[in-house]
Amino acid sequence: MNKKTKPLAARTLVLTATAILSLSAAGWASEAVKGDPAKGEALHEKHCIACHAGRFDGDASKMYTRPNRKTANLAKLNSMVGYCSQQLGLQWFDEEVADVAAYLNGKYYQFK
Repeated sequence: MNKKTKPLAARTLVLTATAILSLSAAGWASEAVKGDPAKGEALHEKHCIACHAGRFDGDASKMYTRPNRKTANLAKLNSMVGYCSQQLGLQWFDEEVADVAAYLNGKYYQFK
């Protein structure tokens, strides 16, 4: 490589990395839409409601409907479902996280 091609190679590498990260993030965000809401509802009923109800005076839905909720988009929703799965030691697969996120999105969030 000569002096002229080094900056070009560096820019190409940065642009490629940016594109890969963008596609990855876009895929992750769209997984919530691709999940199966029926499967997600069953997982939510079994693993999530008791914890959320305990935090909100018996009304688990307040986790999703409170004015100061932290979830603002599909990517964040997927991330939060994955975080809860990890915290509870559920060891869910990505598909199960996507299923629960799809259920929650359809019932509460309505993100596009």
